[in-house]
Amino acid sequence: MRNTKEYSNGEVTILWKPDVCIHSAKCVKQLPEVFKPKDIPWVQMEHASAEAIVKAVKGCPSGALSYFINTAKKEEISQEVKSEPTKVEIINNGPLMIYGELNVTHADGREEQKTRATAFCRCGKTGNNPFCDGSHKR
Repeated sequence: MRNTKEYSNGEVTILWKPDVCIHSAKCVKQLPEVFKPKDIPWVQMEHASAEAIVKAVKGCPSGALSYFINTAKKEEISQEVKSEPTKVEIINNGPLMIYGELNVTHADGREEQKTRATAFCRCGKTGNNPFCDGSHKR
């Protein structure tokens, strides 16, 4: 079982799976006041709204960051971070990013639903095919 760490501000809880993280730093770039990799704890939820945190977590390309809503403010948070149309982004020397809902059918026929940012490997060096796991950096 993979290691998972939790960070909460009472309204929303972030789950972080360090073994899945590809260190793209999208969270750090989007919310540097919350995601501080040189600090302990590295996630400091008190520095931004739940809405901003959820939006940043939804942009995580590896799925290492996820969240759940703790309070009755779920409607407010959901309204702020509504699903957007599926978007495709080609990252220079990096993965093919798909933002939005999609279904992935694996070679063995297994199906998997993705509901936010998904990083697909373009170089073939991943250890988690078809998803990018940052192996190309090694």
